[in-house]
Amino acid sequence: MLYQSFLIKYAEIGTKGKNRYLFEDALMKQIRHALKTVDGSFAVTKEIGRIYVKAEGDYDYEDVIEALKTVFGIAWICPMFQTGEKEFESVKKELLEYVRQVYPSRDLTFKVDSRRADKNYPVYSEQMNRDLGEAVLKAYPEMKVDVHQPQVMLHVEVRNVVNIYSQMIPGPGGMPVGTNGKAMLLLSGGIDSPVAGYMIAKRGVKIEAVYFHAPPYTSERAKQKVVDLAKLVARYAGPIRLHVVNFTDIQLYIYEQCPHEELTIIMRRYMMRIAQAIAEESECLALITGESIGQVASQTVQSLAATNDVCTMPVFRPVIGFDKQEIVDISEKINTYETSIQPYEDCCTIFVAKHPVTKPNIRTIRYSEEKLKENIDQMTKTAIETREVMMCW
Repeated sequence: MLYQSFLIKYAEIGTKGKNRYLFEDALMKQIRHALKTVDGSFAVTKEIGRIYVKAEGDYDYEDVIEALKTVFGIAWICPMFQTGEKEFESVKKELLEYVRQVYPSRDLTFKVDSRRADKNYPVYSEQMNRDLGEAVLKAYPEMKVDVHQPQVMLHVEVRNVVNIYSQMIPGPGGMPVGTNGKAMLLLSGGIDSPVAGYMIAKRGVKIEAVYFHAPPYTSERAKQKVVDLAKLVARYAGPIRLHVVNFTDIQLYIYEQCPHEELTIIMRRYMMRIAQAIAEESECLALITGESIGQVASQTVQSLAATNDVCTMPVFRPVIGFDKQEIVDISEKINTYETSIQPYEDCCTIFVAKHPVTKPNIRTIRYSEEKLKENIDQMTKTAIETREVMMCW
């Protein structure tokens, strides 16, 4: 059977009360955007509690499912048969034809679950369950009823039209992108930050990203790796505006003026300062990092406190309590892992001290930064003004 329609089910959106239509409209917008990657034409419509995707002509079924699996806010994708013929005997025939086409091997247990959203419909839901189940048993005696743990749940919904479906393909869940403001992701070439961006986007936050490039110490391949990662995250988060900041002069200046064991912390503090300045300019409300407690020297609790010291806007760290394997598992799920492990170093790994401080004292760090004040403000301003901006999708 070539399904022409898909029922899109959501979860959290259903709790939004009078504002629910705003979330539904945002979800429909994201669905339309995702389907632009698929050959074919599709109509995305809604009625109370339901969103529909209808193919208007030929299309590739697998491509549509894969596209819909990237849309945050979708709980379930239900390929379905939809008919405008609501007379009960016609519904029986349509259900039997659906079973014939979808289940050529019918040595299965089943249950019928009917819902009568149209309360003027003359047949009650319980009666529909019995009569439709009886019709299936008569037509296909090899099938058996199991009301507790059926292998196949045959859903029949009587609304403005009749929806018949049995498959429920998991979506990514979460909230539609753009319903919870915008934040700036500090995107490196590693495993963690793309996962962090994905996780915050899943909560409905629109993402921009900033990458700190240090030529000639980091190559163009390292930069392209980050662009590729931004594009992979953009499959879920929507188009991402990527800000590429030349950080070389600032890093060298810190390297020359500050104690080497404090290099990583001080560099991170200036990255956060620059990221916040760009975030404010872009009307972002928070920063996002891929930091995880204790993973490296710059991510101890003391180091995170020292980094946070320079920020006035919230810093979201969605993988803060994850171990490395948990982060890797998500990166594999969203297809960023193989790109992240490509051997092109970013600026954080080039200037690493042999013995970095793991429990920095904030007052000591501030004192060390006093040695930079002659030039650092102008260098920071220049880095922001000369950044490269590109769209990734």
